Amino acid sequence: MIGGTTIQRMIFTVSKMTTQLVNGLAEYRIGAPTHDCPIGPGQTISIRDTGKRFCCVCNRPTRSLFGQGLCFPCFKTGPENSECIIRPALCQGHLGRGRDPDWERRHHVQPHVVYIANSGGIKVGVTRQSQIPTRWIDQGASDALIIAETPNRYEAGCIEVALTPSLGDKTHWQRMLKGMDQSLDLHAIAETSISTLPSHLKSMTVLHLPAVSIRYPVTTYPTQVKSIKLDKHPVFEGKIIGIRGQYLILDNNRVLNIRNHSGIEVELLLSYNSVHPHPAEDLDNQSSLF
Repeated sequence: MIGGTTIQRMIFTVSKMTTQLVNGLAEYRIGAPTHDCPIGPGQTISIRDTGKRFCCVCNRPTRSLFGQGLCFPCFKTGPENSECIIRPALCQGHLGRGRDPDWERRHHVQPHVVYIANSGGIKVGVTRQSQIPTRWIDQGASDALIIAETPNRYEAGCIEVALTPSLGDKTHWQRMLKGMDQSLDLHAIAETSISTLPSHLKSMTVLHLPAVSIRYPVTTYPTQVKSIKLDKHPVFEGKIIGIRGQYLILDNNRVLNIRNHSGIEVELLLSYNSVHPHPAEDLDNQSSLF
């Protein structure tokens, strides 16, 4: 502690921030699975890229990272990078096939949901039922609604493919990070979209579930967005003014996508006033380290 300011120092391999939804507010933690800490507005952050890289699957050191923080062998043959991760309709886990049938059974031959979400605009998506609401928070959705429940990833993917032409399947990340949320009636959109599905897909849809609204710890949204990447800025510091999705929103209109830097080892200094150790709950009276 320095002058009433608590300093957290960690060296860890980056993975996505962990989240939870508490009374409608997304709360975040950053760090290694065995040692993390709360992160939120008012804190000052300093990050240094150590130059080391580790595969997020096998944990082996590697010179280069591919996909979401994978070494080349895991990228080429690991089930974590199967084509159906991005395109669920290509999943063959329910047929006992895939890069690793046992992994497919544990992850893809499980209850899935199809949802629509407002992430700076409407989109349709697929995730395991157990990943709700984590998936929505990771995408920065302000509102989301489950519209179908399926026994596996493949069938959820078929519904997604059928709805994508009218709804889209991409997060509008720049609009989301500027706080440009539209007011949308998700139930009305769902009813219209579901009516276009063929009967064998429509039988898995649901319209009775409530929409979920999510608030984010953001004091001020930027008017412009300047994305920071560690390969170009290996050392930087700034004040956190918000978090949404997997993005830190910093002063001077800067944003950092934490998840996109998975596998990179960093040294992180995080400061906050020791009287207020939970920054996501108290957005004022935060002191600075730098």
